[in-house]
Amino acid sequence: MELELRHLKAIRAIAETGSLNKAAGLLGVAQPALSTQLKRIERALGGALFLRDRSGARPTPLGELVLERAQVVLPAVQELQDEAIRFARAMGSVRRLRVGGTHGPLLGGLVDKLTTAYPDVSVGLHTAWSVTEISSLAAVGRVDIALIGVCGQSPPPEGDRLLWQPVGTDPVFVMLAEGHPRAAERELELAQLAGERWVSAPGDGCFGDCFVAACSRAGFSPASFYETDVAACVHLVQVGTAVGLCRATLPPTPGVVVRPLAGAPLSWRHLLGRRPDSPPEPVASDILGHARGVYGEAVRRSAGFPAWLAEHPEFGTASWPGPATS
Repeated sequence: MELELRHLKAIRAIAETGSLNKAAGLLGVAQPALSTQLKRIERALGGALFLRDRSGARPTPLGELVLERAQVVLPAVQELQDEAIRFARAMGSVRRLRVGGTHGPLLGGLVDKLTTAYPDVSVGLHTAWSVTEISSLAAVGRVDIALIGVCGQSPPPEGDRLLWQPVGTDPVFVMLAEGHPRAAERELELAQLAGERWVSAPGDGCFGDCFVAACSRAGFSPASFYETDVAACVHLVQVGTAVGLCRATLPPTPGVVVRPLAGAPLSWRHLLGRRPDSPPEPVASDILGHARGVYGEAVRRSAGFPAWLAEHPEFGTASWPGPATS
């Protein structure tokens, strides 16, 4: 016989009432049936669970052990059941999910996860290079979830109307063509690239200014700094026209090597934002879990980032779990 939840409930009832008779009444079964069930349970577990005499039923040491485990298992199962019911009810009120974000593998991965997890929900996608635009759309309810990135510790937009939660933090690495003279180096000082032309994806935050400030601290001013879409950035690096700035979770790219910058002078925080009332809990927490799962997969796929993280634990998922910020 395999132990079941109803068996644990019977053992708990006997212990709480101190009597098979009272426990039978509590459970709504006949006393002889409960006595027979207890004997089967004791045979399955290898010993007596209760000492029974005229004063009632008292747990044996084996009974105490089983009761101790039951006090953990039974509330956990009840909590699971309650959470599943709440989730099903909340999910039943969600007919569509509109996801907004800047272009990148995390956004595509999140949409893929959501369409798999919620097959009966229509998942829409809105992309833009501007985190301000995406955040504004979320604040007025035109998208339900906003997946964005912000430079360093700068606050996300619409902080008074949206709840923002951390997904992960990347250091900013540098992309070089495979034939670049410094491509074989394990790590680069920013000053070693002082004479290069630079390229990065566009943005409306402080990243460009932070990069110029980092260069100034390294003792130079960048000769040029282009902003263009990700595909054009990669192409310019591949052909040797420029070196690129990228998040450490950039997927492996043919013709390009990615190297960390010593001291991690720049960083990028991935955040998930939503209005306080939508999507409803526990759906919102489930979506956050999917976003963090996608980030973890991106870390594992990226070249060199997992090893770098082992030496820099303050990055990556160090911000989990984190409270929502407004």
